[in-house]
Amino acid sequence: MDGGRMSDSIEKNPWYALRQFTPARIALGRAGNGVPTAPLLAFNLSHAQARDAVHHPLDANALHDELHMRGFASLDAHSAAPDRAHYLRRPDLGRRLSDDSRAALKRAANDAQAAPDVVFVIADGLSALAASRQAVPLLVETCARLTDWNVGPVVVARQSRVALGDEIGELLGAKFVAMLIGERPGLSSPDSLGVYLTYAPKLGRSDAERNCISNVRPEGLGYAAAAHKLHYLLTHARRLGLTGVGLKDDSDALLEREPVRDAVEAPRADA
Repeated sequence: MDGGRMSDSIEKNPWYALRQFTPARIALGRAGNGVPTAPLLAFNLSHAQARDAVHHPLDANALHDELHMRGFASLDAHSAAPDRAHYLRRPDLGRRLSDDSRAALKRAANDAQAAPDVVFVIADGLSALAASRQAVPLLVETCARLTDWNVGPVVVARQSRVALGDEIGELLGAKFVAMLIGERPGLSSPDSLGVYLTYAPKLGRSDAERNCISNVRPEGLGYAAAAHKLHYLLTHARRLGLTGVGLKDDSDALLEREPVRDAVEAPRADA
């Protein structure tokens, strides 16, 4: 069958023009009682990319090098999950530090001159790609706004769930911990970063005691907009002495008075 006849067999969807406004899979058209070959192949590719993102290892050494190049001190941490297979099958292990990491963070806390106001943790979560691509640009953008904060060393955590930040923040004596963690990959977003902010971190904190910023990536919530939200939440959390359901994100109301500017150029997590 020649190319002209093949194209004639595809029935276009009348909503096709709306595809320019969303990456969602809408108005794919029909070929008989199925979708055309091109959208089907694109779906299979996205599905494979999402699966690969879950299993892709975090290059912690490269992250430490990038952080040091940007002027950040950093620490390394690993959860009690010894490898990716255990991490995926045992979520509880991803919420607690390994014995070696716990001891190392205790030593770092003892050597510190003062307890930090906030500790940022870059964690692989369910997408190491997100942590590798999005975390440092967001960190640079955010810390440029935290001029009156004592920011502790950045912790790079592997095989990590959100709650691992509670133990890290508690050991380092931080008033706040902000987890920059890879979210569960979607079919259009294998590298989306989530931010989980917790006041007075300690073991046993619940998700109701956190605030979340989701879909941080150039194609979603940009670095400047995410940093604006995170700075707003940190500022008001410090004033109120809490995070979670009692802290509302009204940062968008400030945008008209304080437009967000993209100052950094650079290309949903399970608990």
